Amino acid sequence: MPSQHRDDPRLNNATIKSGIVAGLVAMAREHGVACDQWFSGLRLGPAAFDGEAPVYLSYRQACQIIRRAVRSLPVHGPGLVLGQRQGIGHFGLLGLAMLTAPQFAQAMQLGIRYAPITGAMMELELDEYDDGAMGVVARMQSSEPELEPFLCEELFASSLMLCRGLLGAEFRPRVLELTYPAPSYAADYVHVFACEVRFDAPRNRVVIDPRWLQAAMPANNSASAQQIIALCEEQMPAGQPRSEIVAVVERLLRQRIADNPREVQIAAELHLTERTLRRQLHAAHTSFSELHDRVRSESARALLADARLSIAHVGAAVGFKDAREFRRAFKRWTGVAPREMRAGEKQEANAVEHATPGGG
Repeated sequence: MPSQHRDDPRLNNATIKSGIVAGLVAMAREHGVACDQWFSGLRLGPAAFDGEAPVYLSYRQACQIIRRAVRSLPVHGPGLVLGQRQGIGHFGLLGLAMLTAPQFAQAMQLGIRYAPITGAMMELELDEYDDGAMGVVARMQSSEPELEPFLCEELFASSLMLCRGLLGAEFRPRVLELTYPAPSYAADYVHVFACEVRFDAPRNRVVIDPRWLQAAMPANNSASAQQIIALCEEQMPAGQPRSEIVAVVERLLRQRIADNPREVQIAAELHLTERTLRRQLHAAHTSFSELHDRVRSESARALLADARLSIAHVGAAVGFKDAREFRRAFKRWTGVAPREMRAGEKQEANAVEHATPGGG
């Protein structure tokens, strides 16, 4: 078992809805494969996945079951097979939320935000392009090279089926990129996704052309959307930000810090009006500008620790085009200039080093 599974409490909390494991159990029965051994030592068995009520597993448990399943199933690309069996109905409330969004771009944002309620085992984020295209980047929660192909196959194939359910059977991505080497059944990827597939890529990512993003959703209804989103919030797993608007906004600000996002942009990404976001932050005893400054200040201080980065580079990294404007803002946040902060931290580090036995 990877040490990260023992050390990271997030990976040991039972927050993963068991749809993937249930699908693998069904696949085992189709092929006459005994799967009781998949659950050895986990106080679970295949029968637990026969009912309609979902079983929740920890990330550690799910990985252990999937690893055993992939080794024993006589199927090339079990993740591709499993993913293609899913449609809008398998995504539950999230599928409904996406159906009622204004356009597919907003539906994708909802899909990323509420992916945890579907049992997704990879961390997702959006990636935007100058030509208006949008990508979805998928990252492993822990280092699991053996499982990465299966989890990518299941995630991207099931997402493809969801998108085709929303937009029609003709939907296809621009390109699919995967970090692992091409498997022996690589041709199946091209057949399933009907697009260019690149293996040994820097990251796991699917890219969608702008024309799809502008498509209207078939059941767009703002009132219904807000009700369904509220239900999605309630179903978010423990440890995920639910109605904690501050945590959500801070996370989005960190992701886009170099772009210096405005409040209206963050509100749109959260499927809220700017006025509603402002009201929710006020209820949390803070404001967008306060959160924005805090995130930029924390990030700038962390970057200043790297002496190789110029002050101008640090300023640009946290959203300032003008180095002088960054210096003024940093002094307002911290009471000292960036160069003074860097010098002070260097002196403190040297003092600690010389005070430590063996430190020189």
